[in-house]
Amino acid sequence: MSKGKAAAQASHAAVAAAIISKREKHNEFTIWWRTGQKKVILGVDSESELLDIEKQLRATGVVVVKIDDAGRTELPPNTTTALGIGPHAQRDVEKITLALKLF
Repeated sequence: MSKGKAAAQASHAAVAAAIISKREKHNEFTIWWRTGQKKVILGVDSESELLDIEKQLRATGVVVVKIDDAGRTELPPNTTTALGIGPHAQRDVEKITLALKLF
C-alpha cells in the first residue's frame, strides 16, 4: 500500500470512529474533541494481528471500526486496511496496543 493510500485508509478509520464514538460514547468523544483530537497511527505485521487487536478491543467496549477497502485503486476488494479505535481513555487502549510500533 502506498503512503497516500495508507493515509487515506487511516483517515477513513479516524472519521468513522469519531462519528460512531460521538453517537455511542458521547462523553469520551467530548473529552477528546475538547483536548485536541489526539490521533496515533500504529502498524501491525499482518491482517491476522490486526483482526486479533480488533477482537480484543471490542471485548473491552472500546469503539472499533474496521476499514475494508473498496478495491478501486491499489488493493483487491474487501482488503482490511485499518482500524479506527476510540476515542477512548488512553490507558484502556494501551493495554492492548502498547507493544505496537508507530507507523
